[in-house]
Amino acid sequence: MNFKKMMMKINIKRNIILAAIAASLGITSCGDDYVEVDPPYGINSDSYFTTEDDYYNALIGTYDILQSTYVNVILGEIASDNANAGGESATDVIGWQQVDRMQHTPVNDNLDDIWDWNFAGVYRASFVLENADNIDFEGKSQLLAEAYFLRAYFNFELLKWFGPIPIKPEGRFTLGEAQTIPRASRSEVYALIEQDLAYAEENLAINAPEVGRVTKGAAQALLGKVYLYQDKFSEAATELQKVINSGQYHLYGTQGSENYENLFEYSAENSAESVFEIQYTGTEGAGFECLQCSEGNVMVGFSGIRGYSGPVFESGYGFNLPTEEAYNSFEDGDLRQDVSVLDIDAWASETGASYNIGNQDEVTGHTGYYNRKYLPRQNDNLGDANLTQPNNYRAIRYADVLLMAAEALNRGGINDSQALSYLNMVRDRAGLDAADLSGSALTEQIYQDRRSEMIGEGHRFFDLVRTGRAEQFIDGFTANKNEVFPIPLEEIQFAQGNWDQNTGY
Repeated sequence: MNFKKMMMKINIKRNIILAAIAASLGITSCGDDYVEVDPPYGINSDSYFTTEDDYYNALIGTYDILQSTYVNVILGEIASDNANAGGESATDVIGWQQVDRMQHTPVNDNLDDIWDWNFAGVYRASFVLENADNIDFEGKSQLLAEAYFLRAYFNFELLKWFGPIPIKPEGRFTLGEAQTIPRASRSEVYALIEQDLAYAEENLAINAPEVGRVTKGAAQALLGKVYLYQDKFSEAATELQKVINSGQYHLYGTQGSENYENLFEYSAENSAESVFEIQYTGTEGAGFECLQCSEGNVMVGFSGIRGYSGPVFESGYGFNLPTEEAYNSFEDGDLRQDVSVLDIDAWASETGASYNIGNQDEVTGHTGYYNRKYLPRQNDNLGDANLTQPNNYRAIRYADVLLMAAEALNRGGINDSQALSYLNMVRDRAGLDAADLSGSALTEQIYQDRRSEMIGEGHRFFDLVRTGRAEQFIDGFTANKNEVFPIPLEEIQFAQGNWDQNTGY
């Protein structure tokens, strides 16, 4: 069974079944399309979750929300020192432009999307979990473990972006609970995430039942990352080394006929480097009226070269532009530089391609570079090619696991020798000489290689925040404020005094 196709086919059905009622505590956003049904449907725990297929379809509906991750990724780059917002002008997608300038406000539709869609994921996962005991069937523990993983994933994203959030360990949020359920502390949110991932790790299969579904390794890797974000270095190292020692993964391009240059091409999707990968397809068209309804990776079209005509790539909207500083931050001879970033002038000179320059603002405008990892490639997509690109997002890669493990071992004072070994595995694949460092010098090298390895994938802003380096590297960043983003104004209004806004907003 093809999991991608199943996600697409179940699209309409799950919109009704799961209702997506208010992505969170009474918020609807594009969820309005799911709620206003004629004739009305009365799907609830009494009339649904009575067969194995019901659980499976509901789980697919939860996975489906992952496709909105494109917003988290593109804004995670724009908020950092890696990329400019770009676009047609300095007012094109104004919310992205504001984030690039570190001028966040509680009225930002793009930040509101992150809140709404991730809470929609929490809601859907919780709908499955609150009906866990309705019936028994073979494989139920695996299915529930996937729901626990997904709830943890969405809650972790929300915590990274907004800090303390409301949580409800048992059941779904219901309309009006924003007025009674407080924002939980960071420690309380982390405790729930750890609890969910512990269940997932215990019950997930080593090999997924279908490509695209989560595995035991994915739960271990995410739990290790969650520990690392809390500076729980020993616990992080333990979980991440479980992934490394499993023998299930390797760096793409280091075995057999694999070519590292293809890591972000279609041929390498769901490869042995992929610990957790979000699935997209280009076989169903999409529209701007509901971007998260697209089955394609919207970030790819938005990151494409404006007015492009030439080989390999398709044209796009010219957002998420790597800066010259980011491009020059790679070491000499680093193979990752040209795999990760496209120098458009050099490419045009080499191939005869042509392109347009859009936004020319000094702060957020054209840089001469594009995010090659997620540029749209020429293909036969249906509908608007900019909205239906099939490029999967590598949410957790094995290289990421190795670098996180190296950081945990080094910063925790646990084992610099092993940390250096993991770091050099990544450097060797990049064509670089092995490092020979320890202590704080090794820490700095891990940070540098992490930037070079993960550029364009949405991690840089949060890496800088969690390590206390954001003010040093991000122009306009204000300490004790910009570590998190403002809670959307409408959420504060719905809470009617139950929630305070984040400091400084």
